[in-house]
Amino acid sequence: MEPQPTAVPAPIHLKIADDIRMKIEKGELSPGDSLPTLAKICEQWKCSTNSARSAVTLLKSQGLISVGRGKAPIVRIPPGKVVRSSERHQAEKSLAQRPLEERAAVGEAETNLGISIQDQQFSSMYTTVAADSELAELFGISQGEPLLRRQYKATDARTGNLTSFSVSHIPVALIEANPALLDENNEPWPGGTQHQLSTVGIEVMCMVDKVTGRMPTTVERQQWGIPEGVPLLFCRRISLDAENRAVEVSDADYPADRTELRFVTPLKRWRKKPSAK
Repeated sequence: MEPQPTAVPAPIHLKIADDIRMKIEKGELSPGDSLPTLAKICEQWKCSTNSARSAVTLLKSQGLISVGRGKAPIVRIPPGKVVRSSERHQAEKSLAQRPLEERAAVGEAETNLGISIQDQQFSSMYTTVAADSELAELFGISQGEPLLRRQYKATDARTGNLTSFSVSHIPVALIEANPALLDENNEPWPGGTQHQLSTVGIEVMCMVDKVTGRMPTTVERQQWGIPEGVPLLFCRRISLDAENRAVEVSDADYPADRTELRFVTPLKRWRKKPSAK
C-alpha cells in the first residue's frame, strides 16, 4: 500500500508526523538519517515548539525514530531480524537422532538467532508446579497434577538485553522414568526437548503454534531493548505425540521488530483424475 496520510482532519502535530512518516516509508529518509530540528519543524510547518515536540513523540511511539538523551532524533535503524520457521521442528526432530557430538554442537543460538552460543548468556530454571485448569485441559490430566516448569532465558553478552525467553511445561508423570530430565543442571541438553522426550519413549509427531500479540510492559521493553511502539509476539507451541496427546506446552516471547514467524505447510498433490475414454 502506498504511504497515506491519516484520513481525518488532523491537528498540526499529526500532520507533521504523517509528513515525516511518509518520507520514511518512501525512502526519502533512510535509517540513521537525522530528523529536522524542532526549530526547523516549527519553521517549515508554521507551528509551535509544543506541536513540533508532540509530532516527534508520536513518531517515537510508532517505532519510526530513535531518540537518545541529548541527541537529535534519527530514523530508527532496524535490528537484525530472526526467522523462526515451522521447518525447524523437523530439523530438531532429525537432530534428536544424531550422535551426541552433533547434538551438542547445535543449539537455538545457531539455529534461530544466527549467533554463536559464546555471544550469549544462557540460564535455565526448573520448578515443579501444580497444573492449573488451562494446562490440565491441554494435557488431559487432572487439575493439580505435577508439571515440570522449565524457564529458559538467554541474554546478549554485549548489551545485556534478552535474546530469547520461554517457559515450558511437561507432566512429570511422562518423564519421571528418566530422573536426568528433572535436573536443570543437565541444561543445555544436547538435542533439546525432542531428544529428552525420546529417552522415555515419546516421539513428537505434530507441533501446533498459536501466535498472539500485545504491547509490552515497561519492564519488558527494558529487558528486550524494545523501542516505544513495538509489540511483543507470543507463541504457544503444543507438542503432540502419535496418540495426539499433548506432551509439552511451551510459551515463548518474541519482539515483533526483529522476528519473522514463517509457517510452511506442505500440501498433498491432488489425485489424478482418470482420463476420459
